[in-house]
Formats: sequence, structure tokens, C-alpha cells
Amino acid sequence: MNNQEEQLSALNDIKKLMDRSSRFISLSGLSGVFAGFTALVGAYLAHLEIANFINAANEYSYTELDLEFNLLKIGFGVLLVALIGGLLLTFRQSRKKKLPFWDRTTKNLLLNLAIPLVSGGLFIIALLLVHPGTYGLIAPSCLVFYGLALINASKYTYTDIRFLGFCEIILGLIAMFYIGYGLYFWAIGFGILHIFYGMLMYFKYERGN
Repeated sequence: MNNQEEQLSALNDIKKLMDRSSRFISLSGLSGVFAGFTALVGAYLAHLEIANFINAANEYSYTELDLEFNLLKIGFGVLLVALIGGLLLTFRQSRKKKLPFWDRTTKNLLLNLAIPLVSGGLFIIALLLVHPGTYGLIAPSCLVFYGLALINASKYTYTDIRFLGFCEIILGLIAMFYIGYGLYFWAIGFGILHIFYGMLMYFKYERGN
């Protein structure tokens, strides 16, 4: 190896170290797969809840407010399970790579992820409280704000996350024109896309490492 090759090798090593210090690379692709399957289960439960509401349309015991409340419970339950599973799998990945799980990069990632997510959550709650009967906008809104959150946080982790964010936004905008099919778009965005990108990240960054 000549002097020029040694210099290039050293520069590559420095670049890798800088990239590692500025990006959260312990994110597990399997956490995306887990979140995707969890979302599909949640979509199925929501479908059953909506079917129960339709079948009980003539009964005063089950109102539209009850439906919205039950759908929110399912949504928060899916989010909680997906977060716990994702954290455990990512923690496992960080230990495997011998990298810190919690550092400044992790804080920046979560902060940039949280800003659009919290804004979207407050927007959806406002829709339900101030504009009753607009629950058909929940699925498109979730997809759009979630996509914005992924794009905003992607600069602190794998760039593949940015493309997932764009896909979520596009899907959410399309869902705005098909309000009655919001649950299907929700299942595609949070379920199928998560599974696809999770598997892609697993085979690209984790398998064999």
C-alpha cells in the first residue's frame, strides 16, 4: 500500500467515525417489522370495532363517540406495543454493535421525531373535540404527520428512513381523496411499508454483521 492509498484509507476511517458519531446506527430493522405486524393487528381490531358500530347502528347503547374512543384506545395500544418492541430490539442491536444506546445523537433523533408527532397528535385530538364526525381524517393525518416526523429525524439515522417518510406522506395525501378507505391506507402505511422497509434495513445493515 503506497502513501496515497494509506491517506485515502485514513480519510475513510475518519469519515466512518464521524458518521457513526452523528447518526444513530443502532436502529433495528426488525423493530420496523415488529411495528408493521403490530399495526396490521391494530387495523384488524379497528375493522372489527367499525363493523360492530355499523351492526349496532340502531342501538342507542353504542354511539359514534364510543366508536371514536375505542379506536383511540386501539391506536394508543398499538403505539405502546410497537414502541416497547422497537426499543427492546434496538437496545439489543446497540449492544450487539457495542454502541451507546442513549447519547446526544439519540436525544437529537427523538427530539426531531417528536416535534411533528406531537403536533400531529394535538391536531388529531383537536379534530375529534372541535369538529365531531371528522374521524375519517384521522388516518390521512396520521400518515402525513408521521412521514414528516421520519423525514425530520432521518438526518440523525439511516437515510432510508427519509424515503419511508416520503412514502408515508404520499400515501396520506392519496388517502385524503378516499376518506372511506382510511383504514386500508393506515394498514398499508403503518403495516406493509414498515415491514418492507424493516426487512430492507435488516438485510442491508444487520444481516451478517
